[in-house]
Amino acid sequence: MQTGYVQVYTGNGKGKTTAMLGLALRACGAGMRVYIGQFIKNGEYSEVKAVRECLSNVELEQYGAEIDFCGDVTEEDIKSAEDGLKKATEAIISGKYDIVMLDEINVAIHCGLINVKEVLELIRKKPDGLELILTGRYAVKEIIEAADLVSEITEIKHYYDKGIMAREGIEQ
Repeated sequence: MQTGYVQVYTGNGKGKTTAMLGLALRACGAGMRVYIGQFIKNGEYSEVKAVRECLSNVELEQYGAEIDFCGDVTEEDIKSAEDGLKKATEAIISGKYDIVMLDEINVAIHCGLINVKEVLELIRKKPDGLELILTGRYAVKEIIEAADLVSEITEIKHYYDKGIMAREGIEQ
């Protein structure tokens, strides 16, 4: 790509990570190399298994344990997120990837795991030919302004309100 853009997927609705993964799938079909860094996620979710088993052009790393909407943030959580941001920076400037996707980075900012200024610096370091995808609820004004494309996914109705928890292969 001659020009790569910054895309943000945010909002309280279901589908931000799914949209990102759809882009990863499309990029693989085009022979592109993709790096996915998942903040505040750590586990063998269905998407992680699928990426590792089916998408050889995608490298996926996870940075830290899940936190419950900023409830119990520990020093270890902060260190994991900071280490993840360093790895993401390396991926961005390495020249190895066509697309870098940072899943739940907006939530990591919101919860104080990483500083928005560091993410804005990361955006500034992005080479012209690299596409950068940022996902997660709570995208802050500065990130929205720095982006080229912002999609807000809004929940209108969700079966979670009826007590139905995350289901394997659908939400996780």
